[in-house]
Amino acid sequence: MDEQALITAARRGDAQAFNKLILQYQTLVYNVAYRVLHDSEAASDATQDAFVSAFRALRDFRGGSFKAWLLRIVTNACYDQLRAAKRRPSTSLDDMLVDPDHSATLMDPTESPEDFAMRQDLGRAIQRGLDGLPPDQKLTVILSDIQGLSYEEVAEAMNVSLGTVKSRLSRGRARLRDWMQQQPELLPRQYRP
Repeated sequence: MDEQALITAARRGDAQAFNKLILQYQTLVYNVAYRVLHDSEAASDATQDAFVSAFRALRDFRGGSFKAWLLRIVTNACYDQLRAAKRRPSTSLDDMLVDPDHSATLMDPTESPEDFAMRQDLGRAIQRGLDGLPPDQKLTVILSDIQGLSYEEVAEAMNVSLGTVKSRLSRGRARLRDWMQQQPELLPRQYRP
């Protein structure tokens, strides 16, 4: 079934059709949530909340990009979690033990240990730079540059104008670039000043 047929069937109450939509988008939704929240369990919770909310609101879906509509829902779920975390700060014991996001299946066997370590350091530096951005710029950069959404899809997902997306993306990229230039030892050699 194509996406529109799945949406139509899910709107009629077909749980299997909605499950197929979940399978199609769960990785994207989780990745966006993880980049915004930078916590695997919080991202899983936000992903689950987003799909539950999407199922409940599916009758209100007015057409257009289902992906952008779903990303708007997960974005709202992430913001809800960030607001809740500000009210009740806590530290996960699991996060203090081991990096749960490390997976040996993601390693490239041709990559040297030094290159792997450099790539990990660069990834952490980029994430710290993203975390330093204002939330609206952070989400815009994540959706556009990391998840590869078009400007139009980002605008729809964030419920803002195309011009707002472009200005947030420009400002976010500039701030991230400035942040990375302050970390020259982590940049690949060809990008070092």
